Amino acid sequence: MNLKLRKPILVGGLGLTAGFWLLHGIHPGIADFSGTTIWGALALSSGFWWLRKRSLKPLDLTIPALPVDRTAVEKALSAVETLVKQLAAEAISEVQVSTLTSFQEKLTQLTVELERSEIRLAIAGGQSVGKTALAQYLTENWMSQVQKISIGDTAGLFAEPEEVGATLAPEIDSADLVLFVTAGDLTSPEYQTIQQLLARQQRVLLLFNKQDQYLPDERPLVLQQIRARVQGQLTADDVMAIATAPAPVKVRQYQSGTVQERLEQPAADVSELSDRLTQVLAEESQRLILSTVLRQVNLLRLDVQNALNGVRRDRALPLIEQSQWIAAAAAFANPVPSLDLLATAAVNTQLIVDLGEIYQQKFSLQQAKTAAGTLADLMVKLGLVELSAQAISPLLKSHAVTFVAGGLMEGVSAAYLTRLAGLSLIEYFQEQSYILDPNSTPFQVERLTQKLKAVFQDNQRTAFLQALVQQGINRLAPAPALPGAAK
Repeated sequence: MNLKLRKPILVGGLGLTAGFWLLHGIHPGIADFSGTTIWGALALSSGFWWLRKRSLKPLDLTIPALPVDRTAVEKALSAVETLVKQLAAEAISEVQVSTLTSFQEKLTQLTVELERSEIRLAIAGGQSVGKTALAQYLTENWMSQVQKISIGDTAGLFAEPEEVGATLAPEIDSADLVLFVTAGDLTSPEYQTIQQLLARQQRVLLLFNKQDQYLPDERPLVLQQIRARVQGQLTADDVMAIATAPAPVKVRQYQSGTVQERLEQPAADVSELSDRLTQVLAEESQRLILSTVLRQVNLLRLDVQNALNGVRRDRALPLIEQSQWIAAAAAFANPVPSLDLLATAAVNTQLIVDLGEIYQQKFSLQQAKTAAGTLADLMVKLGLVELSAQAISPLLKSHAVTFVAGGLMEGVSAAYLTRLAGLSLIEYFQEQSYILDPNSTPFQVERLTQKLKAVFQDNQRTAFLQALVQQGINRLAPAPALPGAAK
């Protein structure tokens, strides 16, 4: 296994391991170290590197709520542009470059959107609540009075009302104002969808349609109940009752002793909505457009970050592969458990620093040591060390190994645990990358614990462990050459 090691933490830590191993041959007591001594020696081995690095001070993670103005949107656009440039610098495959081109085009479109003056209006709701009738009414009776308005009907915004777990339609992202229509008190899926819209900073007017189907004394009670459900989220003025297409009413007319019956179509009752729409557009048009652009910019940022994380994961996995076999070789070769700890500490600390650089999340030596120590503690507390040994040991017994079995056990276990640590760090760093300033975030042990548990669950399959054991045997205890084989 020919590896070029040009990393100060790793070279220093493994160098100290070898030195202490020689000292152990002179006097076994010399190698009896505490965890503090091991970390102190590791720090000394990396002293010059440490002097060139500055500690990163944890910053306040709280991001203040910025007003939705042109400056805030332009700042968000600039941040995404920087992210796209970062992806361009790291993308190498044709697929990655193709995705990059798509992102660049979307970014250009959103920049143009800032100059848009047309308001996009969407009508949303469940089935049979009157969306189509409302769109038709507004088109024929209201839009003629208001300029620069486009209306879209997003039928199928979510599934059948009785189904829990509504899914927003993609078209809703480009809407500046959403008219959410319900035919009665809010159902659970309707309420959940409204929550999603509001969470995405969507401007919503909530409409109780088909009120004509209720008795006159019931209508205000239903409207009051709807307003109570969204109290504190929507103002009372933004929740109103309408009747876009009232049901025909039977009228009886008495003339000269005869009775004539006919059906009359009542006029639509949408005046309150028309007035509210006119007011909102007069007072909020520019802010509505900026909010839509900002929302779409934030969604684009997530897509770009996902693509960038994929590129970085492709770079990180070979690094983890290399580190796990360095740790395996050190554990296989060292007869002293405390020296295994020192070697593993050096490998994991260097791995944390390297992965942090890939994900643009810088770690000082002290932070990397703390993270490596935290990972080791978590593995012990979660029982992963014992569980890995229990899973790997039976697989080793199935192979013809003799005096090297103990060393193989330690080596393969070290490789497995190092891989778990690396994959957990990838998941952790990817999650941190969605924070606007990940370097300002203090190390979150709880989140790393969750990632470690999830990674362990995904990597305890028998097929994976069998492949790892076979690789360990091939790397650490290769089969002896056959007699008479060419030298």
